[in-house]
Amino acid sequence: MSIMKAFKLENEPKIESGFKTPDHYFENFSTKMMEQLPVSEPKVISIFQKRKTLIMMVAAVLVLALMIPILTPSSTNTKELDSTTLENYIAYQSNMNQYDLISVLEPEDINNINSTVVLEDEALEDLLTTNSNLEHLILE
Repeated sequence: MSIMKAFKLENEPKIESGFKTPDHYFENFSTKMMEQLPVSEPKVISIFQKRKTLIMMVAAVLVLALMIPILTPSSTNTKELDSTTLENYIAYQSNMNQYDLISVLEPEDINNINSTVVLEDEALEDLLTTNSNLEHLILE
């Protein structure tokens, strides 16, 4: 059995490193480094320069897409109602009566209603032959 002898770091001789910095090395470092750099600066190429046309095309398509709703006329802005919608509205409104309708009509509309309809004899004969309820037709 071997017994280790006492080891004291302070008393032992120290090993010197193999690298020594020269005098004033760090003070002169920046000037030496700048002398080694090339004099002409390289050409700077922008990241977007290569894709400039692509970005412009995408922007043009986006602008056109945003202009479509503005340039196309929409049918929802029309103020004229078709006859079916008007009839359905009048039919389902419980508070609408004939006097309300008469008050809304203009004289031109009343003249159109008053015009007589001329029926041909053939149309009357066809109606009488196809409908078996003659009393109802006569009363109307």
